[in-house]
Amino acid sequence: MNKFLSSLSVLVVAFATSFSVNAQEVKGDAKAGAGKNSMCIGCHGIKGYQASFPEIHKVPMISGQSAAYIAAALNGYKKGDRKHPTMRGIADSLSDQDIADLAAYYAASGVVEGAPELPAAAAGTTKAQELVAKGNCASCHGANFSKPIDPSYPKIAGQHSDYLFVALKSYKNVESAQVGRGNAIMGGIAKQFSNAELKELANYVGSLPSDLKTVPQSRFK
Repeated sequence: MNKFLSSLSVLVVAFATSFSVNAQEVKGDAKAGAGKNSMCIGCHGIKGYQASFPEIHKVPMISGQSAAYIAAALNGYKKGDRKHPTMRGIADSLSDQDIADLAAYYAASGVVEGAPELPAAAAGTTKAQELVAKGNCASCHGANFSKPIDPSYPKIAGQHSDYLFVALKSYKNVESAQVGRGNAIMGGIAKQFSNAELKELANYVGSLPSDLKTVPQSRFK
């Protein structure tokens, strides 16, 4: 294992341990979360909805993500580690209990009991395989990129590829007041790649079978 991957492994363990301790402090209630998602459904409750600011891309599918990841993302916006202005404004308005309740709600949203396991991820092009290996993506995002090694990490298989591309670029641009993301693990990984390579990686991962969904609210069906 080279020095970068060795350092990455240490960071992964430290970050996961830190988040797991914090996540145990507040318990989420999915039913309560269903009554608190009015600020979420206007974007995340419409299939194919496309954001136009600060970059154009489909908003991410969040139904089916783990509660720990959703909470981590919202807290990231609240703390300023993630710089998206709209999401920062929403997260700032949420209490720790609100975040826990919304996370519980979206983790359960669209989940079908007894659903079959996802099929194996296609290998992709030779170039895609090289990029995935270089980024060591499976070491955090797990089998099929849908079984993260820690619940505070996202499932990424099948996520909108244009969103994945914007997210990956954001880790290279941490100082940006509108799109930057501060994360030592992802920053170190993303900076190894050109934007063209990140786009190819995002297109591959976005093409894979997924647990993620957009579950429309009745008013948007």
